[in-house]
Amino acid sequence: MDALDEERPLIHNLPPQDESSNFTSDGTVDINKQPALKQGTGNWRACFFILGVEFSECVAFFAIAKNLVTYLTGVLHESNVDAAITVSTWIGSSFITPLIGAFFADTFWGRYWTVLIFLSVYVIGMITLTASAFLPLLMGSSYDLGIHRVTAYLGLYLVALGNRGIKPCVAALGADQFDATDPVERVTKGSFFN
Repeated sequence: MDALDEERPLIHNLPPQDESSNFTSDGTVDINKQPALKQGTGNWRACFFILGVEFSECVAFFAIAKNLVTYLTGVLHESNVDAAITVSTWIGSSFITPLIGAFFADTFWGRYWTVLIFLSVYVIGMITLTASAFLPLLMGSSYDLGIHRVTAYLGLYLVALGNRGIKPCVAALGADQFDATDPVERVTKGSFFN
């Protein structure tokens, strides 16, 4: 085997980490802007939460998208054309808004706060959307289709707004949970993305 065929590592060796250090060596800080403790922050404990948020968000989003035309035509009495336009507009806005969320994360808030803020908006949107489904039962004889429609659209677009901070930041926030200077954690970071 000649020198050109020899395997080269994909990740180049970084300077060895001081084994006696209690802190990460890559300069990461915790939520209080203090150096991050190696054993107390990040790693898989945080990643399971991050992956759970991403999984829940995907299931909720695609469950809404799958049933939205049926809901708009059957419950809100929209025509098929209007329902299709509404669904296309909602999905388009849900997939274009992450550009804005990435801008906020990189410029102002950081990934953690961006995910936290927009996850809260997402949850409020889901609650509003769920409340709109129960609105005919809650209002009884004083049911108004206009209020029902406004509540449903408010919930839908709060979900789209919340989506903007979750999509661009979750994978990068997961990668941040591993110390890039630790050879063991570099391998674990690869497992996180797999």
